[in-house]
Amino acid sequence: MTITLDSLEPALSVRQVLTLERVLAGEPEVVAGASHLDRPVRWVHVAEAADVGVMLTGGEMVLTTGVLLAGDEDKQAEYVRSLHRAEAAAVVLGLGRAFPAAPDVMRRAAERCGLPMVVLHRPFPFAELTEEVQSRLVRRKFAAVSLSEAVRTELTALITAGAPLQRLLDEVARHSACPVVVTNLAHRVLGTAGERPAVDDVLRDWERIARQAGGTEGDGWIRAELGGRGERWGRIVLCGYRGDTATGRLLADRAAEALVLHRMLGGGAACSWEEQSAQSLLTDLVSGVVPARQLLPRARAAGLPVNRRTFVPLVVRDGDPARLERLLRLLGLPGLVAELADGATAVLLSLPRDQDAGALAAHFATRLRTETGPDHTVVAAAEPRAAWDDVPTGLREAQHVADAVADSSAVLDLPPVVRLKDVHLRGLIRLLRDDPHVQSFAERELDGLLRETDEDLLSVLRTYLATGRNKSRTAQLHHVSRPALYRRLESIQVRLGVDLDDFEQAASVHIALLAHDAQQQ
Repeated sequence: MTITLDSLEPALSVRQVLTLERVLAGEPEVVAGASHLDRPVRWVHVAEAADVGVMLTGGEMVLTTGVLLAGDEDKQAEYVRSLHRAEAAAVVLGLGRAFPAAPDVMRRAAERCGLPMVVLHRPFPFAELTEEVQSRLVRRKFAAVSLSEAVRTELTALITAGAPLQRLLDEVARHSACPVVVTNLAHRVLGTAGERPAVDDVLRDWERIARQAGGTEGDGWIRAELGGRGERWGRIVLCGYRGDTATGRLLADRAAEALVLHRMLGGGAACSWEEQSAQSLLTDLVSGVVPARQLLPRARAAGLPVNRRTFVPLVVRDGDPARLERLLRLLGLPGLVAELADGATAVLLSLPRDQDAGALAAHFATRLRTETGPDHTVVAAAEPRAAWDDVPTGLREAQHVADAVADSSAVLDLPPVVRLKDVHLRGLIRLLRDDPHVQSFAERELDGLLRETDEDLLSVLRTYLATGRNKSRTAQLHHVSRPALYRRLESIQVRLGVDLDDFEQAASVHIALLAHDAQQQ
């Protein structure tokens, strides 16, 4: 059976100990330190000596009858101060022969120290209270250790199976029942898990929470450092964990061990956690499955500036994501980079509104094409977006443009940044490629060539039409003589039953070929 945090008993505080049935039988009354009753009780200890503090290590609920303190107010005050110095959780005084009522000296000293002081009005066997609390604490410690081992076993099994980072975080969130966030040392969010609304609430105020998570723990914010060989490179944070702090730290430590091992072994993927984070965000933006407004906290937490910015959606064909990341840093352009399907890489620039977005995008594309060569990289772009909600449409538009020129970049004179207005008819056909009528039209027009699957003639036809029926350019690109090209064009016309010198017939064949090529991708 899998142990979850819900199966653990609540943390034992002074307040909770006082509600135990055996304690209630002694008619407990809080006479001092009532505002500190939520202190955790680590152990229960019976002690009468005035210098009891030297025997404590902190967190104990101390039980006493006061028989060695009666009649000596200095000892009574020192007894309380000694408990305070030892960071005891509380002191419980059994009223009876030594003290028929709570001694004022002890009560005042406890109030000044902020130490909860409780008196029992009815005789009460301390052994029963000790047994009850100790057994509960032992059971809780055993449950916490069992949880720790269960988490370690499950995470190790996932790592062995090659699970991605997200799968591990989902498992940690399931056990902790609170949002889980992984960040680098700059507080940039690399991964999250948990109930989506709760995670979004955390990310929405991440700047403040990041400062809190990097400082003193409290209010359920528990962190564990990620790193190895003396070098830290991130942290995992349990956000708003509702269990006791000790168990939360144990869980965070087990999760941190697993994440370090996961990263050392390559993370089950070829890209870094930073790249996976950007890829997840941009993929969600492109797909439109998650509304853009819901993704805004993730973008902000991932380090992308989003306030009063102009967003430039780009899609780069045959671009290396690592190279694109380096180029963005070199040019000082804030943005996210993520590899999409079919050799495309999305780049989302976030620029100040007073900068020329078009000029900066062109500068980026020119530098990239200088490094890689103009024949190897296509940079497609949508028009700049001033509103975050318009970014998904812009990314899809840029992807559409990149797809439209994928097969024609070698024969078209493309600008550094290709936009929708540059793809003309090719872009329209790309949008309509899945329409059954368009598919039937393409097969009907090209039947003479498709039936025998003559790729050489198809290639010649494609180049001839893409160059505006320029025979010299077509012959040059295919490294054939003009007479040889004429023979091939004649063969194409015979097979298709068309006259390529006739504008309308050539246009019809061109549209059919564009549709055929689009359908093959």
